[in-house]
Amino acid sequence: MSERNDRNRVLIVVQNLPVPFDRRVWLEATTLARNGYRVSVICPQMRGFNKSREVIEDIDIYRYPLPIDAQGKLGFVLEFLWCFVMTSWLSLKVQLGGRGFDILHVCNPPETYWPLAWFWRAFGKRFIFDHHDLSPEMFAVKFDRPATPEGGGALFKALLFLERMTFKAAEIVITTNESHKRLAISRGGKRPEDVFIVRSGPDLSRFKTYEADPKWRHGKRFLIAYLGEICKQDGVDHLVRAVKILRDELKRDDVHCIFMGGGPHQKAIADYAVEIGVQELCTFTGRISDEDLCRVLSTTDVGIDPDPKNEWSDKSTMNKVIEYMFFGAPVLAYDLHETRVSAGDAGLFVTANDERALARGIVDLLDDPERRKRMGEIGYKRVREALAWNYSVKPLLAAYRAALGDRAPAAALAAATAPAASSSSTEPTSNTP
Repeated sequence: MSERNDRNRVLIVVQNLPVPFDRRVWLEATTLARNGYRVSVICPQMRGFNKSREVIEDIDIYRYPLPIDAQGKLGFVLEFLWCFVMTSWLSLKVQLGGRGFDILHVCNPPETYWPLAWFWRAFGKRFIFDHHDLSPEMFAVKFDRPATPEGGGALFKALLFLERMTFKAAEIVITTNESHKRLAISRGGKRPEDVFIVRSGPDLSRFKTYEADPKWRHGKRFLIAYLGEICKQDGVDHLVRAVKILRDELKRDDVHCIFMGGGPHQKAIADYAVEIGVQELCTFTGRISDEDLCRVLSTTDVGIDPDPKNEWSDKSTMNKVIEYMFFGAPVLAYDLHETRVSAGDAGLFVTANDERALARGIVDLLDDPERRKRMGEIGYKRVREALAWNYSVKPLLAAYRAALGDRAPAAALAAATAPAASSSSTEPTSNTP
């Protein structure tokens, strides 16, 4: 049923990944389309998503080429400039020759589109900032800088400026968790009632559980898994070293580790596994089909999130954690605030940034099948009762109504943006050995 019959045209801008590969953005777009909005998306082309124009599930997609392979600070600046120019041009094309738009919905990173937002606001468009990530803190992690204006250098200060200007231009902010909401209020100067938490939960219809398949264990008794794009800040090297500690120090030769995902650091991590001599214990799949992903995670004994603790990771919601839980896999992670919020009692949290603690945590879980079963059941039910995407639909639509001036009563807004409730109930799963 339509949310509105007028002013219901939306243009979503995303630079980080193309759609429909970007799962969060695609869920937002298709949810809006099912609720009466006419949705267009501008995004970059990438391998497997090379068409400059196509319509999928009634979403009108415009993609532009990326001739610049960003390497280092200058490369990122040039890439951002190119993407800004192409997005600005395509937004004119959408407005004048396409479906048009009444709401401009921009996803970060980066926060470079606020001049475009002010341009379109001058023509009566509404601007929603979809705050996915903490760009200044991510920069600090990638380039080994302190996450402070004093220690982060000129580029860190520039990113803070861009973030502040984007918040200022936004009439409504959509963000992913309570930590990001607090930052939007404190650092971005937004009113609490203008910030809506829309969590990145999985679409229950997209995933399917299977019986465990021993082939993924490569002859070992246990399978541990990493899922996600492999970038420098993701700490996947911690997991590779933990695998070596498992074998060499803890004398465990019954564990295989699978790494699912591409990303700019994937080859370096695969080479690193060879360098330290654990390549036979590791499988790097690159990007895989949804079916294979589901089959692997249905077989996985422990899902690993090796993100080291820093100002970026401690405030970020890691999608991989919730996806492990969907399949009833217990979660092992460093002790991060938002990871605890997501996993609750489905997670075992070890001393941050300590690979030996990570390795010992793996052993503790593998040697305690009853604990794994209990944690898996808690996570399995928690996803279905609190964290799945359908629980994000209400706040997403509330944010859009607010952008168009239709303010719900304060109590309803509070309910729509409340954090997910914890859950410790249990339900059987299919992947426990």
